[in-house]
Formats: sequence, C-alpha cells, structure tokens
Amino acid sequence: MNASPTCCNLGAAETPHVHQDESADHDHHDHASQVNAGSERRVLWVMILTGAFMVVEVVGGLLSGSLALLADAGHMLTDSAALALAWFAFRVGRKEADPKRTYGYHRFQILAAFVNGIALFVIAAWIVAEAVERLISPVAVMGMEMLVIASVGLLVNIVAFAILHGGERENLNIQGALLHVLGDLLGSAAAIVAAGVIMGTGWMPIDPILSVVVAILILRSAWKIVRRSGHILLEGTPDDLDPAVIEEALKASIPEIRDVHHVHAWSLTSERPLVTLHATVDAATDQGAILRAIQAELSRRFGVHHATVQIET
Repeated sequence: MNASPTCCNLGAAETPHVHQDESADHDHHDHASQVNAGSERRVLWVMILTGAFMVVEVVGGLLSGSLALLADAGHMLTDSAALALAWFAFRVGRKEADPKRTYGYHRFQILAAFVNGIALFVIAAWIVAEAVERLISPVAVMGMEMLVIASVGLLVNIVAFAILHGGERENLNIQGALLHVLGDLLGSAAAIVAAGVIMGTGWMPIDPILSVVVAILILRSAWKIVRRSGHILLEGTPDDLDPAVIEEALKASIPEIRDVHHVHAWSLTSERPLVTLHATVDAATDQGAILRAIQAELSRRFGVHHATVQIET
C-alpha cells in the first residue's frame, strides 16, 4: 500500500481549495469566540453576585451560629473562586495560537474546570468535618436570622442560575458553573428548611445534618467536573464520537472509499472535537473530492469541523 503525499487538513489536498477550507474553519472559530464572549460576561456577573452574597452569608452564619449558612458560604466561596478561574480561562482562551501552542490556549478552560473540581472535594470534606463536630457538641442557632439570610440567598442563586442558563451549555466551564450555582441554590433551600425546623421544634441537629446534604451535593458536582475535564485532558474520545461508527459512516456514505482506519478522536475543549484518520481509495480517484466529501460528512453527522486526513492508494 503506497501512501500518497496527501496528508493534510480536510479539503486541503489541492491548492485552490486550501483557502476555502481555512475560511470555513475561521468562521467556525469566530462563532466559537462570540459564544465564549457571551459566556464570559455571564460568568463575570454571576461571580460578582456570588462573591457579594458570600460575604453576607459568612456574616450571617457567624452571627446566627448556623453551620448550614457557613457551609453554604464555604460552597459559595469555592464557587466564586471557580467562577473567577472560569472567567480567567475565557480571557486566556482569546490568545492567538503561537509556535509553542499551535492549538492556542483553549485547553486552559479544561484545566480550570479540573482545578475547580478538585477544590470542591476539599470544601466538601471541611463541611463534613465541621458537621460531625457540631453533632458531637451542639451549638445554638438563631433560626430567624438564618431564615432571612437563606431566603435572600435563594433569590440570589435563582437569578445567577437564570443568567448562566442562557449561556452556551456545551461549554464545560458553563456546565461547571451551573452545577456550582445549582448546589448553592439547593444549599440555600436546605438552610431555609433547617431554620424552619429550628424555629418550630428547637431541634438543633437538623443544621449539621442538612450541611452534610449540601456536602454530598458538592461532591456530586465535583465528581462530574473532575471526570469530564480529566477525560479531556487525557485526550479521551468524546462521548458522542465512536471511531468505529465514524469508519462505517464514511465507508457507507462515500462509495469510493475502500477502507477507513487509524481513526483517533479527542477534543480540545468540550465543544471542539478533533479527528485524525486514514482513508484508502483507488489510485485513479479524485483525492481532493474525497477529502471534501469526508469533510462534509464529518461536519454534518458528527459536528467535527477540524480533522486531519491521510489518503492512501
């Protein structure tokens, strides 16, 4: 089997087509940049909201003696840091590619998501440790103050969730931020329930018990973020891309292709899948046409807009 000299980005086999394909890829990147800019603004606003209310919750938790409020404030502290890191990742992602980073800085978003997930594990462990200590040595809690602050927190988190929900939800940073805010929202709801129980029955253990519930929510969010971001950092195959399916789809849709092999799929970020593959065709086949057909099929069926294809005869 002799490999032809065609080893290139999709559609770049013939010089007349190189500029056309680069333009298409450039348009795709421009669209992604516009989406990221909108998501960046949403993350910034939510970060400001979360950080401001976190201060209120810390003060309220200290004054009322509520661990549920302090636990939720701790969660919001990590959320503020996570949102700040996510916002910074969007900013860094704007930098152009250079000879040392030919794919640019987009992967920094995934690194930020991974660090945020690890931080969530740490804060959850702290909450559980504090809850155990409170169960052993109960502390009186001021139910009314706790109820007021938790109610305001619930409203703030609803607003924050609404802001992020309008962003690009395929972006891992936005997904992580949504999970953080959802955890905060449920944490505020738990604090409201705890305040109601304390005011109605005086049963103080409800506060640390519900704090553990918040910690479990944090751990659940943390695991999802760490698992997905770690998978991308390890160049794992995207969930919606199966190399075997790609092989069969290309052979079925393009009759001139005799075989497809060495298919590798990974992602730069959660919304930027990349593919490399080898395609075998007859020597007399128009290789430029085959490349364009492969490009069209990968884009139409699999949402892959950047791939490297080697044609073999």
